[in-house]
Amino acid sequence: MYTVQVRMKKLWKQRRGGVEPTAYVLPKRPENVRELVLELVELGVREYNERKDTGQLLPYLTKEEIKEKAEAGKVAFGLRGGNDADLEAAEENALQSFLDGIYRIFADETELTGLDEEIPWRDGMVFTFIRLAMLSGL
Repeated sequence: MYTVQVRMKKLWKQRRGGVEPTAYVLPKRPENVRELVLELVELGVREYNERKDTGQLLPYLTKEEIKEKAEAGKVAFGLRGGNDADLEAAEENALQSFLDGIYRIFADETELTGLDEEIPWRDGMVFTFIRLAMLSGL
């Protein structure tokens, strides 16, 4: 098992003090960008499918999250039932979105630009995923 720190940002959203990284436990240390993306997508799909039937996709909504969702036009606590997320489709979408420039990945201050690019591992490294396309629906 290997733990990575990941921070998710949206280019047009500015938050004071930055966004705190979240720890994700992966089965192994990814050697390149493709492995990092695929491992994170697999983890996300698995976690979504496990909790979708409970009707609690978010454990709670903060005042800021409620405000953001209201501005977007919908405040919701999650789905009940429905189909499982498709891992293969999610992986394909995540890789294509990276290639299309919908999001970028940084390892600390270093941008990772190719799927087969090796990750320059350092102690305490934080990965930052920045979504660039406001209307991407991601």
